[in-house]
Amino acid sequence: MSNIVAIVGRPNVGKSTLFNRLTESRDAIVKEISGVTRDRLYGKGEWNGYQFSVIDTGGYATTKEDVFEGEIRKQVEIAIQEATVIVFMVDVTTGIVQMDEIVAQLLRKSNKKVYIAANKVDNNDRVGLSSEFYAFGLGEVFDLSAANGSGTGDLLDAVVESFNKEDESIREEDSLPRIAIVGRPNVGKSSMVNALTGQVRNIVTEISGTTRDAIHTRYKSFGFDFLLIDTAGIRKKAKVTEDIEYYSVLRSVRTIENSDVCIFMIDAEQGIQKQDLSIFYIIEKNSKGVVVVVNKWDLVDKDQNTMLKFEEQLRNQLAPFNDVPIIFTSTITKQRIHKVLEKSMEVFENRVYKIPTKELNDVMLEIINTTPPPAMKGKYIKIKFVQMLPTHAPTFAFYCNLPQYIQESYKRFLENRIREKFNFEGVPIKVFFRKK
Repeated sequence: MSNIVAIVGRPNVGKSTLFNRLTESRDAIVKEISGVTRDRLYGKGEWNGYQFSVIDTGGYATTKEDVFEGEIRKQVEIAIQEATVIVFMVDVTTGIVQMDEIVAQLLRKSNKKVYIAANKVDNNDRVGLSSEFYAFGLGEVFDLSAANGSGTGDLLDAVVESFNKEDESIREEDSLPRIAIVGRPNVGKSSMVNALTGQVRNIVTEISGTTRDAIHTRYKSFGFDFLLIDTAGIRKKAKVTEDIEYYSVLRSVRTIENSDVCIFMIDAEQGIQKQDLSIFYIIEKNSKGVVVVVNKWDLVDKDQNTMLKFEEQLRNQLAPFNDVPIIFTSTITKQRIHKVLEKSMEVFENRVYKIPTKELNDVMLEIINTTPPPAMKGKYIKIKFVQMLPTHAPTFAFYCNLPQYIQESYKRFLENRIREKFNFEGVPIKVFFRKK
């Protein structure tokens, strides 16, 4: 089961700094001005063998000075609803302020596991100042400094202990391929499930956001046997009030992490949007297989070249990872929907395929000898051995004398050669260089 850690708190307490530390990135803009984070950031973290998603939210505020604050509040509230664990950040230099009380009240209503991160304990004089935060009644308080990293290990030890454990009852189905249908709201995800199963399993309306919770459907027809996962569920029209763009990504994160292959749906009339790319990058980052499905193709005015032009443009937008199958469908007319299943299972087989070490070395070392890595600082790099690592997604380790001098362009060259010689269509590839 996927785990999501949401970092919440009032503005300017260090949420983005902690996000960057947990994800080992610099994706979040950090500045000592409240309200810098307006859009949400999503990253991957790992601790003690557990992988999890981290969400950096905007600062929770109730004033009406900023036109964005109303939207930020809604986004924070959704993050609280969807998170496995919540990290509530406060500032020891200011102590409890009114805005902290408002956030704490919101968290008490959530009934989620909450850990209080008392930030800015940057020196010994501030140790112990965090004791007042126990007054919130939310549980354990951790002294930390997001800026220099002290205390984050103790916090993460507690966080991962609270993660969802795998349900024993679903172990039998765990051996089945898990095919997820993801995409922006109203692109036809639920219609695809209904068309495939021949049943109205999921509510379909013109309202974006009707679909909410992930539903697992075992699909056993036409020689296929797998779990079909749709971000699906029932929600009353009157209650669809969230920031849908944010909500769709949050749901997609959880669904993608639970899958082996993602059927990534886009709207043929609208083309690929910024939000589509956000979801696609999450699929790639999680090393999941992907089949791109262009739905509502029946609504597009077309000639004999329309499909080719659309596909070429789409691959350019998905670059550099554009070695993906693209299928044009209509869930209304059921055009090519079974081809989607066939291709999804092919991508699954590509993802789990293991190349014998001897065959891999015979092919790749010949390519490397013909086109060796360029010399750096007068030193020649010699790659002596290649191994496919025993991971869930295709991962290759190239053993050489000077791995630190391998350039990104050569890494991309090797990945392209692997794709030419072996079939990894629809599957992200990871390439590493190690000291031999």
